[in-house]
This record gives sequence, structure tokens and C-alpha cells, in this order.
Amino acid sequence: MSVGHYENFPVGSLVLPRRLRRPVHAIYAFARTADDLADEGDLPNEERLRRLDDLRAELARIGAGQSPHTALMQRLQREAVRPFGLPLEPFYDLLSAFSQDVVKTRYQHFGELVDYARRSANPVGRLLLHLYGRTDPLSLAQSDGICTALQLINFWQDVAVDWQKGRVYLPQDDLQKFRVSEAQIAAGQADAAFQRLMAHQCERAHKILKAGSPLGKTLPGRIGFELRLIILGGQTILQKLETNRYDVFTRRPVLGAKDWWLMLKRAWLKR
Repeated sequence: MSVGHYENFPVGSLVLPRRLRRPVHAIYAFARTADDLADEGDLPNEERLRRLDDLRAELARIGAGQSPHTALMQRLQREAVRPFGLPLEPFYDLLSAFSQDVVKTRYQHFGELVDYARRSANPVGRLLLHLYGRTDPLSLAQSDGICTALQLINFWQDVAVDWQKGRVYLPQDDLQKFRVSEAQIAAGQADAAFQRLMAHQCERAHKILKAGSPLGKTLPGRIGFELRLIILGGQTILQKLETNRYDVFTRRPVLGAKDWWLMLKRAWLKR
């Protein structure tokens, strides 16, 4: 699950077993709050980093068996960390990624993006697996693949949005390879070179998502159904990008009511 604005993927939906909804919502609230600190509003970078450091201090209090100061972190401790014995490392990884977003706006190569996804998206999947009681190496690896792919897909659908924030997640070496300049991104030119660049990036994301997708069938019941919906959401966005010839400047791909109906049907049939 990408922590990016989550609008394409269900988070703690009614599909999940009731006992997991509160901890999933608590994890979501933490991730959403931290992500917004890095992205939203007009705070200076120094203040953004300071507030993210405050969340680290709250995690340290939880780790020391103390009560956090804020309602957000008290909820996280009470509804997720304590009853399920969740590790704190994934939360620290999320804060590391969000802090990086404040200061890093370009990525030289694809490996840097994968490392970012390892900390920005994969921790959420790992935390959910801990809630489900599935922490075997294969399940964790497949979850990492799904989450990394979803983060990449979020990047590709948001090229124009991220440009407005001063960020370019398309790898710099690929921009050079496909002869796409940042001036073209600024101008919103989805020409043939840009289309080839985006097709290359989307193919990468598709392969990574496909490698992790068996987890949607091995997880049982409602949990597996929820994950199949998430995977189908990523696949559908990739299809929309291709259909629109990767023109993310005039039409940002999103999931509509018809998409959700088809995804629900397919997720049910794939059980």
C-alpha cells in the first residue's frame, strides 16, 4: 500500500475484519499526518523537519514503554503497537522517507527510487502483515514488491502534481536516456519521447507488482480480498496511463465508480 494520498487504494475498509479496522486506521493516521507534514501547507523546511523529529521522539517514548504526549501517538500505541506487538522500525522508516521528501527533490537512478519506496511504502505493508500474523520471509518479500510497485505507480500518475511541488521522481539518468528534459515536464509536453520514458517506467512497476501479486491469493478471507483490490487498483491505473498515452498533464488517471465495480468483481472471482 502506497502511503502517498491513498485515494486509489482502500485503507482499512469495511472489507477488513472488524478487529483490524482500528489498528489499520491508527497506522493510517500516523502515516497520513507525517506525510502531510512533509508535503502540505506553507511551513518552512526547518519546521517540517522539526515536527517530524517530534514524531520520532514520540516513537522513542513508546519504545521506552512510556506514554506519548500527543493524542495521535497515544492512539497508535493503544490501538496498534501495544495490542499487536508491532515493531517500531517501520514507523521510523516512514519518517526517514518523509524527511527525505523535504530536502531531496531529484533521483539520479531507479535504485534510489526503490530505496525510497523501501522506506515510504514497504513499511505499511509490513505493518499490515504483522497485524495479520503473516511475517514469513516470502510474504514479506511479496508485500514489499506490491508496495514498491504502488509507490512507483503513484509517482507516474503524479508527474505533473509533483512538478508543482518542485519534485521530479523520474530518474535523471532515464530522462537523459530518453531525451526528455525537465523543461518538457514544465511545459506539459507528452510527446513521443516522454511516452517512451513513461512506458519504460510503467513496465518496471508492472513487473514488480506482478512478482508480489501471489500474496493476494495466499492471504486468507477478507484480508486476501482487500489485497487483491489494492493490486487491481495499481493495475488499473497502469492501464489508464497506457490508454491515455501517458499524458498525465491533461488527465491524471484516477479510479472511478465503474473501475471499482469491475475490481470488486475480479477480486471476488480470483479468490
